[in-house]
Amino acid sequence: MTASAVERPVLDWLAGQHGAMLALLETLVNTDSNSYDKPGVDAVGGHIRDFLSQHGIACEATSDTRFGDAIGATVGNGANRNILLMGHRDTVFPKGEAARRPFRIDGPRAFGPGVADMKAGLVMNCFVLAAMKKFGGAPAAVTALFTGDEEIGSPFSRAVIERYSRGARTVFNSEPGRASGAVVTGRKGGVFMRFEITGKAAHSGANFDQGISAIGELAHKTLALHALTDVPTGITLNVGVVSGGQTVNTVAPSARGEVDLRFITPADRAATMAKVEAIMANSYVPGTRTKLEITGEFLPLVETGDGKGLYQHYAACARELGREVPAEFTGGCADSGFAAATGVPTICGVGPVGGRVHSPDEYMEIETLVPRAQALTLAILRLARDD
Repeated sequence: MTASAVERPVLDWLAGQHGAMLALLETLVNTDSNSYDKPGVDAVGGHIRDFLSQHGIACEATSDTRFGDAIGATVGNGANRNILLMGHRDTVFPKGEAARRPFRIDGPRAFGPGVADMKAGLVMNCFVLAAMKKFGGAPAAVTALFTGDEEIGSPFSRAVIERYSRGARTVFNSEPGRASGAVVTGRKGGVFMRFEITGKAAHSGANFDQGISAIGELAHKTLALHALTDVPTGITLNVGVVSGGQTVNTVAPSARGEVDLRFITPADRAATMAKVEAIMANSYVPGTRTKLEITGEFLPLVETGDGKGLYQHYAACARELGREVPAEFTGGCADSGFAAATGVPTICGVGPVGGRVHSPDEYMEIETLVPRAQALTLAILRLARDD
């Protein structure tokens, strides 16, 4: 099938936007936007608002006092349920990283903090929305949602994502395409926890037997938590941060740890969390007390028949444009799980291809920027109208 008279002008326009896309990407990458840096995240949002305004697209904001505002923008209308594009503006990098390591191009790749995860995806969504505004042709209104706290589990944006997703017909989350070129059709869920242990201080030489070691308890709990890992079923637990104690010659009166749990299905989460809570309730070192707190959570992107159908539709559009796009399951978490949990068909990782995210070597494959925008646009244009 060749591009129709409606599709061809849109695809051709996007083909001519390579330089403009890179220019916007440079601006976004060179703006610090750590998840806890609300002014920085909102500054990235300001650049996006400016771009959309220049293309005649209005925005609405859902504001928060602590985290970056959620920005929504819609083009088109009609009786059909809307098509939702998603992306997050925050990164894991600290304030000042953009100045230390600004946007640069080296051969076929672009580098800089958040260049792939996921500022290139934001740029793509902006230009797809601009193309829809300029040429129309979509079977429904197209909405883009730009959030600001995904890297820490979307404590503010989760409710916004769920509100935008309910009633939508499809969701495309523009997280980076995998290094293999794949999009993501399934993701693990994650629970991030902190536990604090209280013991009793005592001199480790003169009064050792009067002490109750919180660090000893932490060691037992760490081993017990790690023993819950079941790699074949996709369940992993990692105690990634520990601290505690007072001085080397004092029995530790306190200790704390932070745990990352990954799982594939909600049932696995429920069963594993019951075991985690039992470990926390047990005192391996008599006299210790433990408090457990969930600090963040991602829902899994569960692979469904509708999600598979959406992927096949997207892959067929990409194939027509000369790109083979495989599907992939990943252990990483993303906002796509929140959208999918509302019942809407969802695929993730449709953004430009990149790799080594969350590291100083993070990169984006420049030559994928326009083709991924075109594939997403064609997939939107060819979605069947509602019955």
